[in-house]
Amino acid sequence: MTTESSREVIKRYIEDAIAAERNFETQLKAFSKEGEQAAVQRVFAEHAIETRHQHQRLTARLEELGGNPSVLKSFFAHIFNFAPKTAQIGHDASEKSSQDLIIAFAIENSEIAMYEELAVVAAFAGDTETEKLARAIQEEERAAAKKVWDLIDSSARQSFMKVTSNPANVPVY
Repeated sequence: MTTESSREVIKRYIEDAIAAERNFETQLKAFSKEGEQAAVQRVFAEHAIETRHQHQRLTARLEELGGNPSVLKSFFAHIFNFAPKTAQIGHDASEKSSQDLIIAFAIENSEIAMYEELAVVAAFAGDTETEKLARAIQEEERAAAKKVWDLIDSSARQSFMKVTSNPANVPVY
């Protein structure tokens, strides 16, 4: 088993977070152009900008620790970027916003967990700067997850009414 310094472990975790954020920024930009619901598109566009700022802050911290973002990790993150979209096969185009919200909610929550790991490791290693950064971004991800969650209900209803041609919202089963 190879042992790493705590600084190397933290740098590796930050590299992972940068790759994840870059990947998600790309996905959010794409989501902001999909679907038919302006409110959903707006939330995605706004969070894409916030996500860019997050990976910029992470990159600055990584450079302070003497590291550089991993091109290979970013490459692989982008390769696997569209795997969740396969679940949308068979759905009507009007359902894209709801489906994208589901994907975004899952990603936001995985990011919350990712930043928990980074914060815990940084705290254990005594790196208070990285811990503070991880906690700050984690709170941004929680807020984003809530915004996404709050849109799922209305988005699903709109999609259902459009797909079923049921503008009166009358139960049809």
